This record gives sequence, structure tokens and C-alpha cells, in this order.
Amino acid sequence: MPPSTLPPSRSAGLFRRKALSDLLANPPADEDLHGSHPGEHGLARHLTVRDLTALGIAAVIGAGIFSTIGTASHDGGPAVSLLFVFTAIACAFSALCYAQFAATIPVSGSAYTYAYASFGELAAWIIGWALIMEYAVGNIVVAISWSSYFTGLLHGVGIHLPGWLTMGWQKAHSGYEAVLALMQAGKPLADASPDQMKAYTTWAQAPTLFGDWKLVVDLPAFLITAVITSLVYIGIKESKTASNLLVLLKLLVVAVVILVGAFYVQPANWSPFAPNGLSGVLKGVSAVFFAYIGFDAISTTAEECKNPQRDLPRAMIYALIICTILYVIITLVLTGMVNYKELAVGDPLAYVFNKVGVTWLGGIVAVSAVFAMASVLLVFQLGQPRIWMTMSRDGLLPPVFARIHPKFHTPSFSTIVTGLFVGVPALFMNMDFVVDLTSIGTLFAFALVCGGILIIDPYGKSNARFKVPYVNGRFLVPLILVLGAVLVLTQAPEAVREFGQNLAFANGSEGFQSQIPMLVFLLACVLLAVVSFTKRLSLLPVLGLLINLYLMAQLHVTNWIWFTGWLIIGLAIYFNYGFKHSKLNKVAAAR
Repeated sequence: MPPSTLPPSRSAGLFRRKALSDLLANPPADEDLHGSHPGEHGLARHLTVRDLTALGIAAVIGAGIFSTIGTASHDGGPAVSLLFVFTAIACAFSALCYAQFAATIPVSGSAYTYAYASFGELAAWIIGWALIMEYAVGNIVVAISWSSYFTGLLHGVGIHLPGWLTMGWQKAHSGYEAVLALMQAGKPLADASPDQMKAYTTWAQAPTLFGDWKLVVDLPAFLITAVITSLVYIGIKESKTASNLLVLLKLLVVAVVILVGAFYVQPANWSPFAPNGLSGVLKGVSAVFFAYIGFDAISTTAEECKNPQRDLPRAMIYALIICTILYVIITLVLTGMVNYKELAVGDPLAYVFNKVGVTWLGGIVAVSAVFAMASVLLVFQLGQPRIWMTMSRDGLLPPVFARIHPKFHTPSFSTIVTGLFVGVPALFMNMDFVVDLTSIGTLFAFALVCGGILIIDPYGKSNARFKVPYVNGRFLVPLILVLGAVLVLTQAPEAVREFGQNLAFANGSEGFQSQIPMLVFLLACVLLAVVSFTKRLSLLPVLGLLINLYLMAQLHVTNWIWFTGWLIIGLAIYFNYGFKHSKLNKVAAAR
């Protein structure tokens, strides 16, 4: 097999793969698709490296810099600034793998398309189904968060919407039931949290439609989804213009925060630098890592880029570097302005400026958070329809999902479905219920992309315009794993002891079940160490794969149960429709 090619194509079985020539023969942008999908037209190429970088920044600088950065700083102190650097390096392993795939296969579909070329159709379907969950569930969370910020702003200017129009049904009902249980138990209402009391009041004041059914909906979350979906539907040119403007606004606000905040920094607040030690810093690793997710979404726009093989890899790296620099500086400013112990708040940027008396900037930060959330929503609403579209092109979904609007040159039906898929659940659902599903879907995609590079180019011999630098991992992978094990044993002995107790059923069956993901990760470490030693695998994709598997192992077993349930639904659809209608299946049947 020539070093520049993908694994040989297969047209039969669950692991049938598409050849590179077939992938590149997807209906091209800018051309009519008459003959394959009559009446449809191709996508339009408008995106430059600047636009793609802006989309990456729009996806990454969102809730992370306006909320989770506070909790991470509270847990780890000023040393969290270094955690952002380390996490960026960890994300870079995945970003490099995405970049090589984007340079090799410059078509829409992101990790779904890459998996189809490397692992085969079944894995491609699974990752495509996981990406649908990642983008949809992630945007439900963003829409609900946007609603909270927006209603807070309205409240600040004297506009008070009824509570039953600004809260999801699930959250209001659960809060009402919790407070009601306290009252029935004879406990004081002071035992209820402010959120529970707000939910109780909202439910009690909501109008009754029929029986005991209350009208409680998060209308702002639905409306912002409808607005963003309409923008994405109208065209990629309009979407990129809106994204660029929103990113420019965000960067200006961040720059003002840094410049003004620097005058209020007290170096004494940086001592101690790591007050809770290594464990305290690592406690924020999940929040910090997920502040970076989103750079992969720009790979779904490959067919709307003017030069995807050159610009997609550059944009991914540029976005990661820019966002890392901003995260590190913001963290140092925050922890320098106030003591890290005060930062466990939902709006840390606004809080620190209100704390030092610069209330006007606190208000600007609150307003900019609304625009920041909207830009994140835009990027993911842009990405998901293109996943639907690409899966439909391959025959795994009905042809209607590949329909391109003749005037706007966007995947019209898929965009509408995406809007409903996000907007309707956002009306009713509780954010806490869905947030972790985004994480597991994202990490699953990252892991498969890193693994895919180990299949298509394990020795860095591809002639793609961009490729992951090859570093022989024969000795380095086992050495890094051994050093990691020593670090954990010496720096986190309590966690190791708890792990052993759970394996010995000292904490019951639930304790053992909670360690199953970690056991799977440890087994993967051993296997990758052996394979790296025997096959001289490329170090960087292996490290990316290990990091993503580790973070997946940190998620609670409940998240794995929900994820498995989602995959079962997806597999049922695949075996009842996708497997039969797959274009590769038709090729095999014609032989």
C-alpha cells in the first residue's frame, strides 16, 4: 500500500470502508447535483482561514471563560493558569489528528467521515450518531445558559418576564417536588436552596393548562435557537459574517477585561500559587478541558472552505493557540484581583469587577456573555446539519437530509431538523440532566480521530499537505505511562487507596461499578504500551488517544449508561435502515 493512501476500501460487511477517491467524489461545492439529487445545488465556498479561525474561537470562548473558569480557579488557585497550558497541549494532540484528516479528506462530515475511511461503516455510524448527540445536547445546554444570562440582563434593566416563561418544565417540577418534600417532612424552608425556592415559586404561579399540567417553558432558550437556526439556514456567508462580528466583540471585551483588570491585580493573591496542591489543580481538569471543545466543529465546513486542505489545519491550530493565551491571562488576572477562594461563582468576570468597584465593566461583561453564548450556538448549529447531510449522502439516512437549498446553498431540511432537535428540548429540559452527555460524545469523537491516524498513517509517511509529526513511541509510550503511574502513586495516595477499596467491594457493588471505566482505561494503557513497543506507533496520536480515554474514565458510570442507551437507539436505526441503504452495500450487491 502506498504511504499516501488510506486503508484499502471494502464494500461488504459492517467494517466496509470508503476509498479516498469515493470520499472526494462526494457532490462538490458550487456545482449542481442534478442527476444524484434532482433540483438540488451544491454548497458555496466562502470561508477563508480567518473565518475558520473565528469559528474556532467562537466555539471555544464561550461558557468556559464566563463561568467554569471561576470554579476551576477556586479549586486549584492561580496554578490553574498552568493547567490551561497543559490541557491545551493535550487538546493539541487531538487537534493535530483532526488537522491531518482535514488535509487528507477535505469533505464535510468531520470525525464521521474520518472514521468511515479508517475504521469502517459501523464505527462511522456510531461516531456520527455520537456527534449528533454532542452537538444537539451541547446546544441545549448553551441555549438554556443563554436564557439565564438574558433574563438576568432584562431583570437588571427593569423588565421582568414571568418565571414560567423562563424556566424549563423539568427544572421547575423537580424544584417544586423537593420543596414540597421538605414541607411534608416538617423541615424549615431555609433548608431549600435558592434555586429550589425559585423553581417552587415558578411552578406554583404557572397557569394550569389541564388537570395538574402546568405551562412552564423556557421561551428565551427556544427563541434564540430559532433565530440562530434561521441565520444558519439563510447561508454560510451570512453565518460567517455574524460569527466574525460576535468574535470581534468577545475579543474586545476580553482585551478590556485584561487591560483594566491588570491595574487591580495584587501579586499577594498569587501566593500560595497552588494552595490545594496537585490534586486541587487536577480537580479542574474536566472543566478546563471542556472549555476547549468545539474546534472540531469547523471541520464540518470543509466543503464551504476556499482552500480546505491548507486552511482547516491552520485554523484549528491558530484557534487553539489564541484561546490558550487568553485563558491563561484571564486566569492570572482573576486570581490576582481577588482571592481564589471567592471565585466559585457562576459569573466570575463580572463578580471580580463588581468586587473592586468597577461596576460598569461588570455590566459590560454580563452583556458580552450573552453574545458569547450566541456565537457558540451558531457554530454548533452550523456543524450538526452537515453531519446529517454527509450521512445521508452515504445512504445511511434518508435522502431528504442531503437536500441543499437552491438559493441559500445550505442543507435546508437538516438545518430545520437541527433547530427542532435543540429548540424543543430546551423549552422543557433541565441543563444538569444533559450536560455530561456532551462531554462523553466529544471525547468519544476525539478518541476515534486519534485512533484513526494510527490506522491511516502510523509512521507519518503520508504526503498530505499537513500531517502529525512522527515521533517513535516504542520506548516513550511505556516510559510516559510508568512516570504517570509513579506520579499518581506518590501525589494522590488517597485516590489510589479508594480505588483499591472499590475493587475489593469494600464500598459495595456501586463502588466497584464506579471503577469499571477506569479499569477499561488501565487495560487500554497496557495494550497501547505493548502495541507501541512492537509496532513503533506515532507518539502524538497515542498520547491523544490515552488522554481522551482517561477523561472518559473520569465520567460517572451513569453517563456511560445514558450514552450506551443513545448508541442502542442509533444501532437500531442503522440495522433497520442504514445498513440496507448504504451506498457501499449497493455496490457490493451489484457485484
